[in-house]
Amino acid sequence: MRAAATVPFGEAFKFWLRLGFISFGGPAGQIAIMHRELVEQKRWISEQRFLHALNYCMLLPGPEAQQLATYIGWLMHRTWGGIVAGALFVLPSLFILIGLSWIYAAYGHVTWIAGLFYGIKPAVAALVLQAVWRIGSRTLKDPRRVPLLWLIALVSFMAIAWLNVPFPWVVLGAAIAGAAGGRWLPAQFNAGAGHAAAKTKTAGERFIIDDDTPTPGHATFSARRLAAVIAAGALLWALPLGAIVATRGWDDTLAQMGWFFTKAALLTFGGAYAVLPYVYQGAVEHFQWLTAAQMIDGLALGETTPGPLIMVVAFVGFIGGWTQQVLGPDMLFAGAAFAAALVTWFTFLPSFLFILAGGPLVEATHGNLKFTAPLTAITAVVVGVIASLALFFFVHITWRANGSIDAIALVIAAAAAVALLRWKAGVIPVIVACAVAGLLVRLAGFG
Repeated sequence: MRAAATVPFGEAFKFWLRLGFISFGGPAGQIAIMHRELVEQKRWISEQRFLHALNYCMLLPGPEAQQLATYIGWLMHRTWGGIVAGALFVLPSLFILIGLSWIYAAYGHVTWIAGLFYGIKPAVAALVLQAVWRIGSRTLKDPRRVPLLWLIALVSFMAIAWLNVPFPWVVLGAAIAGAAGGRWLPAQFNAGAGHAAAKTKTAGERFIIDDDTPTPGHATFSARRLAAVIAAGALLWALPLGAIVATRGWDDTLAQMGWFFTKAALLTFGGAYAVLPYVYQGAVEHFQWLTAAQMIDGLALGETTPGPLIMVVAFVGFIGGWTQQVLGPDMLFAGAAFAAALVTWFTFLPSFLFILAGGPLVEATHGNLKFTAPLTAITAVVVGVIASLALFFFVHITWRANGSIDAIALVIAAAAAVALLRWKAGVIPVIVACAVAGLLVRLAGFG
Protein backbone atom coordinates (compact mmCIF):
# COMPACT_ATOMS: atom_id res chain seq x y z
CA MET A 1 0.00 0.00 0.00
CA ARG A 2 1.23 3.47 -0.85
CA ALA A 3 0.85 6.68 1.12
CA ALA A 4 -1.61 9.15 -0.32
CA ALA A 5 0.44 12.36 -0.10
CA THR A 6 3.13 11.60 -2.66
CA VAL A 7 2.40 14.52 -4.99
CA PRO A 8 5.00 17.27 -4.38
CA PHE A 9 3.33 20.19 -2.65
CA GLY A 10 4.86 22.68 -5.09
CA GLU A 11 3.41 20.80 -8.05
CA ALA A 12 0.00 20.70 -6.41
CA PHE A 13 0.23 24.44 -5.61
CA LYS A 14 0.88 25.26 -9.27
CA PHE A 15 -2.09 23.16 -10.35
CA TRP A 16 -4.51 24.74 -7.86
CA LEU A 17 -3.33 28.22 -8.87
CA ARG A 18 -3.88 27.48 -12.56
CA LEU A 19 -7.27 25.95 -11.78
CA GLY A 20 -8.34 29.22 -10.14
CA PHE A 21 -7.87 31.04 -13.47
CA ILE A 22 -9.42 28.43 -15.79
CA SER A 23 -12.41 27.23 -13.73
CA PHE A 24 -15.13 28.57 -16.00
CA GLY A 25 -18.48 26.94 -16.73
CA GLY A 26 -20.11 26.77 -13.32
CA PRO A 27 -19.88 23.77 -10.98
CA ALA A 28 -20.45 21.19 -13.72
CA GLY A 29 -17.68 22.66 -15.87
CA GLN A 30 -15.33 23.06 -12.90
CA ILE A 31 -15.87 19.48 -11.76
CA ALA A 32 -15.29 18.30 -15.33
CA ILE A 33 -11.99 20.20 -15.45
CA MET A 34 -10.83 18.66 -12.17
CA HIS A 35 -11.90 15.20 -13.31
CA ARG A 36 -10.00 15.51 -16.57
CA GLU A 37 -6.87 16.88 -14.91
CA LEU A 38 -6.75 14.90 -11.66
CA VAL A 39 -8.19 11.55 -12.77
CA GLU A 40 -7.49 11.22 -16.48
CA GLN A 41 -4.26 13.17 -16.97
CA LYS A 42 -2.32 13.60 -13.73
CA ARG A 43 -3.72 10.41 -12.20
CA TRP A 44 -3.53 11.80 -8.69
CA ILE A 45 -6.83 10.23 -7.58
CA SER A 46 -8.93 7.35 -8.84
CA GLU A 47 -12.40 7.62 -10.33
CA GLN A 48 -14.13 6.03 -7.33
CA ARG A 49 -12.31 8.12 -4.73
CA PHE A 50 -13.02 11.27 -6.77
CA LEU A 51 -16.75 10.44 -6.94
CA HIS A 52 -16.85 9.47 -3.27
CA ALA A 53 -15.52 12.90 -2.30
CA LEU A 54 -17.87 14.63 -4.75
CA ASN A 55 -20.97 12.83 -3.46
CA TYR A 56 -20.33 14.07 0.04
CA CYS A 57 -19.56 17.59 -1.10
CA MET A 58 -23.01 17.55 -2.69
CA LEU A 59 -24.51 16.87 0.75
CA LEU A 60 -23.01 20.06 2.16
CA PRO A 61 -24.20 23.63 1.84
CA GLY A 62 -21.76 25.66 -0.20
CA PRO A 63 -20.08 25.48 -3.63
CA GLU A 64 -19.43 21.80 -4.26
CA ALA A 65 -16.63 22.35 -6.79
CA GLN A 66 -14.63 24.52 -4.39
CA GLN A 67 -15.27 22.05 -1.59
CA LEU A 68 -14.13 19.19 -3.81
CA ALA A 69 -10.86 20.99 -4.50
CA THR A 70 -10.47 21.61 -0.76
CA TYR A 71 -11.18 17.95 0.00
CA ILE A 72 -8.65 16.58 -2.49
CA GLY A 73 -6.03 19.11 -1.43
CA TRP A 74 -6.60 18.12 2.20
CA LEU A 75 -6.45 14.41 1.41
CA MET A 76 -3.08 14.84 -0.35
CA HIS A 77 -1.39 17.47 1.83
CA ARG A 78 -3.18 17.74 5.16
CA THR A 79 -4.83 20.93 6.44
CA TRP A 80 -2.63 23.40 4.57
CA GLY A 81 -3.16 21.46 1.36
CA GLY A 82 -6.92 21.89 1.72
CA ILE A 83 -6.63 25.56 2.60
CA VAL A 84 -4.36 26.28 -0.36
CA ALA A 85 -6.54 24.35 -2.83
CA GLY A 86 -9.77 25.97 -1.65
CA ALA A 87 -8.35 29.48 -1.37
CA LEU A 88 -6.73 29.45 -4.82
CA PHE A 89 -10.06 28.32 -6.24
CA VAL A 90 -11.60 31.58 -4.97
CA LEU A 91 -8.95 34.33 -4.86
CA PRO A 92 -8.43 34.90 -8.62
CA SER A 93 -12.15 35.40 -9.18
CA LEU A 94 -12.37 37.71 -6.13
CA PHE A 95 -9.70 40.05 -7.49
CA ILE A 96 -11.17 39.95 -10.99
CA LEU A 97 -14.68 40.66 -9.69
CA ILE A 98 -13.52 43.57 -7.55
CA GLY A 99 -11.98 45.14 -10.66
CA LEU A 100 -15.05 44.52 -12.81
CA SER A 101 -17.38 45.71 -10.04
CA TRP A 102 -15.44 48.97 -9.78
CA ILE A 103 -15.77 49.53 -13.54
CA TYR A 104 -19.48 48.77 -13.27
CA ALA A 105 -20.06 51.06 -10.27
CA ALA A 106 -18.01 53.94 -11.64
CA TYR A 107 -18.83 53.75 -15.35
CA GLY A 108 -21.89 51.48 -15.57
CA HIS A 109 -24.05 54.20 -17.10
CA VAL A 110 -21.73 54.79 -20.05
CA THR A 111 -23.63 53.99 -23.25
CA TRP A 112 -21.42 51.19 -24.51
CA ILE A 113 -21.24 49.48 -21.12
CA ALA A 114 -25.01 49.74 -20.73
CA GLY A 115 -25.35 48.22 -24.21
CA LEU A 116 -23.15 45.27 -23.28
CA PHE A 117 -25.22 44.55 -20.19
CA TYR A 118 -28.44 44.93 -22.17
CA GLY A 119 -27.34 41.89 -24.18
CA ILE A 120 -25.80 39.97 -21.29
CA LYS A 121 -28.93 40.01 -19.13
CA PRO A 122 -30.99 37.86 -21.54
CA ALA A 123 -28.03 35.47 -21.77
CA VAL A 124 -28.07 35.10 -18.00
CA ALA A 125 -31.79 34.30 -18.09
CA ALA A 126 -31.07 31.61 -20.68
CA LEU A 127 -28.27 30.22 -18.50
CA VAL A 128 -30.66 29.91 -15.56
CA LEU A 129 -33.13 28.12 -17.83
CA GLN A 130 -30.32 25.75 -18.87
CA ALA A 131 -29.61 25.06 -15.20
CA VAL A 132 -33.27 24.12 -14.70
CA TRP A 133 -33.02 21.68 -17.60
CA ARG A 134 -29.73 20.12 -16.50
CA ILE A 135 -30.66 19.56 -12.88
CA GLY A 136 -34.24 18.66 -13.69
CA SER A 137 -33.33 16.07 -16.31
CA ARG A 138 -30.94 14.42 -13.85
CA THR A 139 -33.31 14.47 -10.87
CA LEU A 140 -36.89 14.36 -12.15
CA LYS A 141 -37.20 11.12 -14.06
CA ASP A 142 -40.43 9.59 -15.33
CA PRO A 143 -43.26 11.35 -13.43
CA ARG A 144 -45.22 8.10 -13.41
CA ARG A 145 -42.35 6.44 -11.51
CA VAL A 146 -41.30 9.27 -9.16
CA PRO A 147 -44.33 11.58 -8.84
CA LEU A 148 -43.30 12.73 -5.36
CA LEU A 149 -40.11 14.35 -6.69
CA TRP A 150 -42.15 16.25 -9.28
CA LEU A 151 -44.58 17.29 -6.54
CA ILE A 152 -41.72 18.56 -4.34
CA ALA A 153 -40.28 20.55 -7.26
CA LEU A 154 -43.69 22.07 -8.06
CA VAL A 155 -44.43 22.97 -4.44
CA SER A 156 -41.02 24.60 -4.01
CA PHE A 157 -41.55 26.63 -7.20
CA MET A 158 -44.89 27.93 -5.93
CA ALA A 159 -43.52 28.55 -2.43
CA ILE A 160 -40.72 30.77 -3.72
CA ALA A 161 -42.37 32.38 -6.77
CA TRP A 162 -45.79 33.22 -5.33
CA LEU A 163 -45.93 32.58 -1.58
CA ASN A 164 -42.54 34.18 -0.72
CA VAL A 165 -41.68 31.37 1.68
CA PRO A 166 -38.09 31.83 2.97
CA PHE A 167 -35.68 29.53 1.19
CA PRO A 168 -34.33 27.83 4.38
CA TRP A 169 -37.79 26.58 5.28
CA VAL A 170 -38.26 25.14 1.81
CA VAL A 171 -34.96 23.24 2.07
CA LEU A 172 -35.76 22.02 5.58
CA GLY A 173 -39.16 20.77 4.48
CA ALA A 174 -37.60 18.90 1.58
CA ALA A 175 -34.97 17.29 3.80
CA ILE A 176 -37.66 16.06 6.21
CA ALA A 177 -39.77 14.77 3.32
CA GLY A 178 -36.75 13.00 1.85
CA ALA A 179 -35.79 11.40 5.16
CA ALA A 180 -39.32 10.13 5.69
CA GLY A 181 -39.76 9.12 2.07
CA GLY A 182 -36.45 7.28 2.02
CA ARG A 183 -37.72 5.12 4.85
CA TRP A 184 -41.34 4.58 3.84
CA LEU A 185 -41.23 5.08 0.04
CA PRO A 186 -37.63 4.32 -0.94
CA ALA A 187 -38.44 3.72 -4.61
CA GLN A 188 -39.56 7.35 -4.95
CA PHE A 189 -36.19 8.70 -3.79
CA ASN A 190 -33.81 6.15 -5.25
CA ALA A 191 -32.50 8.61 -7.82
CA GLY A 192 -28.87 8.61 -6.72
CA ALA A 193 -26.81 11.49 -5.38
CA GLY A 194 -24.11 13.73 -6.65
CA HIS A 195 -23.06 15.03 -10.02
CA ALA A 196 -22.67 12.63 -12.89
CA ALA A 197 -19.02 12.85 -13.77
CA ALA A 198 -17.52 11.54 -16.95
CA LYS A 199 -16.73 7.88 -16.50
CA THR A 200 -13.27 6.57 -17.18
CA LYS A 201 -12.22 2.95 -17.21
CA THR A 202 -9.65 2.49 -14.49
CA ALA A 203 -9.44 -1.27 -14.19
CA GLY A 204 -5.82 -2.35 -13.86
CA GLU A 205 -4.61 1.23 -13.73
CA ARG A 206 -2.88 2.83 -10.78
CA PHE A 207 -3.34 6.22 -9.18
CA ILE A 208 -1.49 8.01 -6.42
CA ILE A 209 -4.71 7.82 -4.40
CA ASP A 210 -6.23 4.59 -5.67
CA ASP A 211 -9.37 2.69 -4.75
CA ASP A 212 -7.43 0.55 -2.27
CA THR A 213 -5.07 3.24 -1.00
CA PRO A 214 -5.49 3.35 2.80
CA THR A 215 -6.73 6.54 4.41
CA PRO A 216 -3.68 8.60 5.48
CA GLY A 217 -3.14 9.19 9.17
CA HIS A 218 -4.21 12.84 9.09
CA ALA A 219 -7.54 11.85 7.51
CA THR A 220 -8.57 9.42 10.25
CA PHE A 221 -11.11 10.59 12.79
CA SER A 222 -9.88 12.15 16.03
CA ALA A 223 -12.14 13.81 18.58
CA ARG A 224 -9.29 16.12 19.64
CA ARG A 225 -8.65 17.18 16.05
CA LEU A 226 -12.37 17.75 15.44
CA ALA A 227 -12.60 19.96 18.53
CA ALA A 228 -9.51 21.92 17.42
CA VAL A 229 -10.95 22.56 13.95
CA ILE A 230 -14.31 23.69 15.36
CA ALA A 231 -12.61 26.00 17.87
CA ALA A 232 -10.35 27.52 15.19
CA GLY A 233 -13.32 28.03 12.89
CA ALA A 234 -15.35 29.70 15.64
CA LEU A 235 -12.48 32.12 16.33
CA LEU A 236 -11.96 32.89 12.64
CA TRP A 237 -15.67 33.72 12.40
CA ALA A 238 -16.15 35.54 15.72
CA LEU A 239 -13.02 37.72 15.78
CA PRO A 240 -13.64 39.77 12.60
CA LEU A 241 -17.39 40.03 13.19
CA GLY A 242 -16.85 40.91 16.84
CA ALA A 243 -14.31 43.59 15.93
CA ILE A 244 -16.75 45.17 13.48
CA VAL A 245 -19.63 45.10 15.97
CA ALA A 246 -17.43 46.50 18.76
CA THR A 247 -16.18 49.40 16.66
CA ARG A 248 -19.16 50.14 14.42
CA GLY A 249 -22.23 48.64 16.10
CA TRP A 250 -24.55 45.76 15.24
CA ASP A 251 -26.68 47.82 12.84
CA ASP A 252 -23.70 48.84 10.72
CA THR A 253 -23.78 47.70 7.09
CA LEU A 254 -20.56 45.67 7.42
CA ALA A 255 -21.82 43.87 10.54
CA GLN A 256 -25.12 43.05 8.85
CA MET A 257 -23.26 41.80 5.77
CA GLY A 258 -21.10 39.51 7.90
CA TRP A 259 -24.11 38.00 9.66
CA PHE A 260 -26.30 37.76 6.55
CA PHE A 261 -23.69 36.01 4.42
CA THR A 262 -22.84 33.64 7.25
CA LYS A 263 -26.46 32.50 7.11
CA ALA A 264 -26.33 32.37 3.31
CA ALA A 265 -23.24 30.16 3.48
CA LEU A 266 -25.15 27.64 5.57
CA LEU A 267 -28.10 27.55 3.16
CA THR A 268 -26.45 27.11 -0.24
CA PHE A 269 -27.74 23.59 -0.88
CA GLY A 270 -27.78 22.96 -4.61
CA GLY A 271 -25.23 25.59 -5.60
CA ALA A 272 -25.34 29.28 -6.35
CA TYR A 273 -28.52 29.29 -8.44
CA ALA A 274 -30.44 27.79 -5.53
CA VAL A 275 -29.25 30.32 -2.95
CA LEU A 276 -29.67 33.38 -5.18
CA PRO A 277 -33.36 33.77 -4.29
CA TYR A 278 -32.33 33.97 -0.62
CA VAL A 279 -29.57 36.47 -1.38
CA TYR A 280 -32.04 38.45 -3.49
CA GLN A 281 -34.61 38.52 -0.68
CA GLY A 282 -32.06 39.85 1.78
CA ALA A 283 -29.69 42.04 -0.24
CA VAL A 284 -32.29 43.60 -2.58
CA GLU A 285 -35.63 43.57 -0.79
CA HIS A 286 -34.69 43.75 2.89
CA PHE A 287 -31.38 45.62 3.18
CA GLN A 288 -31.60 47.36 -0.23
CA TRP A 289 -27.84 47.18 -0.74
CA LEU A 290 -28.46 47.02 -4.49
CA THR A 291 -31.34 46.94 -6.97
CA ALA A 292 -32.87 43.98 -8.79
CA ALA A 293 -31.29 45.15 -12.06
CA GLN A 294 -27.88 45.35 -10.39
CA MET A 295 -28.36 41.85 -9.01
CA ILE A 296 -28.84 40.48 -12.52
CA ASP A 297 -25.82 42.47 -13.73
CA GLY A 298 -23.79 40.93 -10.92
CA LEU A 299 -24.84 37.43 -11.93
CA ALA A 300 -23.77 38.26 -15.48
CA LEU A 301 -20.34 39.30 -14.23
CA GLY A 302 -20.15 36.12 -12.16
CA GLU A 303 -20.89 34.02 -15.24
CA THR A 304 -18.03 35.64 -17.18
CA THR A 305 -15.33 35.13 -14.54
CA PRO A 306 -13.62 31.96 -13.28
CA GLY A 307 -14.40 30.49 -9.91
CA PRO A 308 -17.66 29.41 -8.24
CA LEU A 309 -20.77 31.29 -9.31
CA ILE A 310 -21.57 32.05 -5.68
CA MET A 311 -18.77 34.62 -6.03
CA VAL A 312 -21.56 36.91 -7.15
CA VAL A 313 -21.72 37.70 -3.42
CA ALA A 314 -18.48 39.66 -3.88
CA PHE A 315 -20.32 41.88 -6.37
CA VAL A 316 -23.21 42.26 -3.93
CA GLY A 317 -20.77 43.23 -1.20
CA PHE A 318 -18.90 45.65 -3.45
CA ILE A 319 -22.02 47.46 -4.68
CA GLY A 320 -23.46 47.49 -1.15
CA GLY A 321 -20.23 48.92 0.22
CA TRP A 322 -20.13 51.48 -2.59
CA THR A 323 -23.73 52.68 -2.23
CA GLN A 324 -23.66 52.64 1.58
CA GLN A 325 -20.23 54.35 1.65
CA VAL A 326 -19.10 52.03 4.42
CA LEU A 327 -15.74 53.78 4.88
CA GLY A 328 -16.96 57.24 3.97
CA PRO A 329 -17.48 59.16 0.72
CA ASP A 330 -13.74 59.76 0.28
CA MET A 331 -12.92 56.04 0.33
CA LEU A 332 -15.57 54.59 -1.98
CA PHE A 333 -13.33 52.01 -3.66
CA ALA A 334 -11.53 50.99 -0.47
CA GLY A 335 -14.82 50.56 1.37
CA ALA A 336 -16.43 48.61 -1.44
CA ALA A 337 -13.39 46.35 -1.89
CA PHE A 338 -13.28 45.71 1.86
CA ALA A 339 -16.99 44.82 1.86
CA ALA A 340 -16.45 42.43 -1.08
CA ALA A 341 -13.58 40.71 0.72
CA LEU A 342 -15.58 40.58 3.96
CA VAL A 343 -18.61 38.86 2.46
CA THR A 344 -16.32 36.44 0.61
CA TRP A 345 -14.66 35.53 3.93
CA PHE A 346 -17.95 34.84 5.69
CA THR A 347 -19.40 33.01 2.68
CA PHE A 348 -16.52 30.56 2.21
CA LEU A 349 -15.26 30.04 5.77
CA PRO A 350 -17.94 27.40 6.53
CA SER A 351 -16.98 25.45 3.39
CA PHE A 352 -13.43 25.00 4.65
CA LEU A 353 -14.68 23.99 8.09
CA PHE A 354 -17.13 21.44 6.68
CA ILE A 355 -14.31 19.70 4.81
CA LEU A 356 -11.60 19.91 7.47
CA ALA A 357 -13.96 18.85 10.26
CA GLY A 358 -16.08 16.35 8.36
CA GLY A 359 -13.47 14.90 5.99
CA PRO A 360 -12.34 12.16 8.39
CA LEU A 361 -15.94 11.06 8.88
CA VAL A 362 -16.38 10.98 5.10
CA GLU A 363 -13.29 8.80 4.68
CA ALA A 364 -14.60 6.46 7.36
CA THR A 365 -17.88 5.96 5.48
CA HIS A 366 -16.44 5.13 2.09
CA GLY A 367 -19.20 3.48 0.02
CA ASN A 368 -21.97 4.13 2.57
CA LEU A 369 -24.28 6.93 1.35
CA LYS A 370 -26.89 7.32 4.08
CA PHE A 371 -28.27 10.67 2.98
CA THR A 372 -29.29 9.83 -0.56
CA ALA A 373 -33.03 10.34 -0.04
CA PRO A 374 -32.82 13.76 1.67
CA LEU A 375 -30.29 14.90 -0.94
CA THR A 376 -32.56 13.78 -3.77
CA ALA A 377 -35.48 15.67 -2.24
CA ILE A 378 -33.35 18.80 -1.81
CA THR A 379 -32.22 18.52 -5.42
CA ALA A 380 -35.86 18.39 -6.50
CA VAL A 381 -36.42 21.59 -4.50
CA VAL A 382 -33.45 23.12 -6.29
CA VAL A 383 -35.19 22.49 -9.61
CA GLY A 384 -38.27 24.38 -8.45
CA VAL A 385 -36.26 27.21 -6.90
CA ILE A 386 -34.14 27.72 -10.00
CA ALA A 387 -37.28 27.66 -12.14
CA SER A 388 -38.68 30.49 -10.01
CA LEU A 389 -35.43 32.39 -10.52
CA ALA A 390 -35.67 31.88 -14.28
CA LEU A 391 -39.22 33.23 -14.24
CA PHE A 392 -38.08 36.29 -12.29
CA PHE A 393 -35.24 36.98 -14.71
CA PHE A 394 -37.38 36.61 -17.84
CA VAL A 395 -40.07 38.91 -16.43
CA HIS A 396 -37.50 41.48 -15.40
CA ILE A 397 -35.65 41.66 -18.73
CA THR A 398 -38.68 41.55 -21.01
CA TRP A 399 -41.27 43.64 -19.13
CA ARG A 400 -40.61 47.37 -19.41
CA ALA A 401 -41.61 49.90 -16.73
CA ASN A 402 -44.38 51.22 -18.98
CA GLY A 403 -45.96 47.78 -19.22
CA SER A 404 -44.81 46.95 -22.76
CA ILE A 405 -42.80 43.90 -23.82
CA ASP A 406 -39.13 44.26 -24.82
CA ALA A 407 -39.27 42.00 -27.88
CA ILE A 408 -35.57 42.43 -28.70
CA ALA A 409 -34.48 41.25 -25.25
CA LEU A 410 -36.85 38.30 -25.56
CA VAL A 411 -35.36 37.37 -28.96
CA ILE A 412 -31.81 37.55 -27.55
CA ALA A 413 -32.82 35.35 -24.63
CA ALA A 414 -34.50 32.82 -26.94
CA ALA A 415 -31.45 32.70 -29.22
CA ALA A 416 -29.17 32.18 -26.21
CA ALA A 417 -31.42 29.40 -24.90
CA VAL A 418 -31.38 27.61 -28.27
CA ALA A 419 -27.59 27.93 -28.47
CA LEU A 420 -27.14 26.51 -24.97
CA LEU A 421 -29.79 23.78 -25.00
CA ARG A 422 -29.90 22.72 -28.66
CA TRP A 423 -26.38 23.38 -29.91
CA LYS A 424 -24.56 22.88 -26.58
CA ALA A 425 -22.63 26.12 -27.04
CA GLY A 426 -20.19 27.20 -24.34
CA VAL A 427 -21.12 29.78 -21.72
CA ILE A 428 -18.47 32.33 -22.66
CA PRO A 429 -19.19 32.35 -26.44
CA VAL A 430 -22.92 32.79 -25.76
CA ILE A 431 -22.37 35.65 -23.33
CA VAL A 432 -19.92 37.38 -25.68
CA ALA A 433 -22.30 37.03 -28.63
CA CYS A 434 -25.24 38.38 -26.62
CA ALA A 435 -23.13 41.26 -25.29
CA VAL A 436 -22.15 42.25 -28.83
CA ALA A 437 -25.77 41.97 -29.94
CA GLY A 438 -26.89 44.18 -27.07
CA LEU A 439 -24.22 46.76 -27.85
CA LEU A 440 -25.23 46.90 -31.52
CA VAL A 441 -28.91 47.23 -30.59
CA ARG A 442 -28.19 50.14 -28.23
CA LEU A 443 -25.87 51.88 -30.67
CA ALA A 444 -28.61 51.59 -33.29
CA GLY A 445 -31.00 53.38 -30.92
CA PHE A 446 -33.16 50.38 -30.00
CA GLY A 447 -33.60 48.46 -26.80
